[in-house]
Amino acid sequence: MRTFDLAPLYRSAIGFDRLAHLLNEAQRGDAQPSYPPYNIELVSEDNYRIVMALAGFSRAEIDIVAERDTLHVTGRKQKDGVERTFLHRGIAARDFEQRFQLANHVKVTGAAFDNGMLTIELVREVPEAHKPRKIVIDGGDNVSALERQAA
Repeated sequence: MRTFDLAPLYRSAIGFDRLAHLLNEAQRGDAQPSYPPYNIELVSEDNYRIVMALAGFSRAEIDIVAERDTLHVTGRKQKDGVERTFLHRGIAARDFEQRFQLANHVKVTGAAFDNGMLTIELVREVPEAHKPRKIVIDGGDNVSALERQAA
């Protein structure tokens, strides 16, 4: 696999350091943990949903923290002190930490836990200042705004 040097981005592009960091992380090939299994859904144009299968966990064992551009979902299984002998162990129920990179203006609006399924709702709220706006062309004559100010 080819590797790319993204250092020139840091020298000449201001404000794109997050994008370069994400590209570096993806290029490194760090495998994203596969446990617990999850889905990311596009509900509507600006609404998203993350659904995680958390068999064996209770609400008290799950923490969700949104910090700037990252969503952390952590599960810490409580030890019940009962010694068990498994003939087959297919339900992992082990501690986990899952991180999701959030795009600009994506906010977590809520979370629910029902029947072992954690659902996290997200919405992209673009501020009015960043939305496209129509620019009205001023005046009907051929006099520019600078010429009008000078007069």
